[in-house]
Amino acid sequence: MYAITVREPGGPEVLEWTEVPDPTAGPGEVVIDVAAAGVNRADLMQRQGHYPPPPGASDIIGLEVSGRIAEVGEGVESWQVGDEVAALLAGGGYAQKVAVPAAQLLPIPDGVDLITAAGLPEVAATVWSNVVGAGRLTEGETFLVQGGSSGIGTHAIQVAKALGAKVAATAGHPDRLQRVRDLGADIAIDYHDDVAEELKKATDGHGADVILDNMGAKGLANNIAALAPDGRLVIIGMQGGVKGELNIGALLAKRGSITAMGLRGRPVDGPNGKGAIIKAVRDQVWPMIADGRVTPIVHGTVPMEQAAEAHRRLEEGGVVGKLLLVAPER
Repeated sequence: MYAITVREPGGPEVLEWTEVPDPTAGPGEVVIDVAAAGVNRADLMQRQGHYPPPPGASDIIGLEVSGRIAEVGEGVESWQVGDEVAALLAGGGYAQKVAVPAAQLLPIPDGVDLITAAGLPEVAATVWSNVVGAGRLTEGETFLVQGGSSGIGTHAIQVAKALGAKVAATAGHPDRLQRVRDLGADIAIDYHDDVAEELKKATDGHGADVILDNMGAKGLANNIAALAPDGRLVIIGMQGGVKGELNIGALLAKRGSITAMGLRGRPVDGPNGKGAIIKAVRDQVWPMIADGRVTPIVHGTVPMEQAAEAHRRLEEGGVVGKLLLVAPER
């Protein structure tokens, strides 16, 4: 098969379309003929040499795909060759084929085409496990998502609204601020402003019960300032750095909590494993997509051989929702 490989850590130009060995299905796994793969910020970090795959995972970039099952490994009973699926991966997505544990497979949601489905597993698993699992967001609470026009953000806005929350979202341009409003955000805040102050103005001083943050260190102080009493800050990214100063007094005063959650390195099995998260997504989020409460947001598609162009677009900014790589037929 052919796959995107990384010649050496660096810019998008290091991505190459190269012939590599076909994967095989081990016990409990399937092999998928890939139709499309989602492009994520984590992919850019891996290309730069900052986010290596977990032990045992493919070193090919790519955390989510859609396609058709081509091979079923020993012990897999609930899936068959030819089934159309989407899958959460630890790696290997930028390729014509990929092996994946069967527990990380999802059916294509009703009303979603095979290509579009490639952009759902990573965002759906991330949002559900962090906003609902770690953040415990419930109906009537206020939810703030930093980076509301991103793939994670556009999905999180819709899921939080479907759960009955009041939603605030940040973005950095008037067009993108309007997009998050169109997706259901009750409050849209320019992240160049003082987000905590603007949120308090819009919520009569309350702030956010749950914050989903992708910036890390850079946004730490302002996120704590934006928390409501008993608020929960969930950090899922480090775009703004890995080390910051924590004002424990400010956190204590609000009885606040901070959780930092990763998805890629989790085990497949167990109560906090990827299999359990995928089951929750299938049971809870897929019905939201089927009835129209949540819609996948795709900014555009790029041929997989031109993955470098997709990385350039994501790095340049302005992408709303997901970019998808469409694999050539083998």
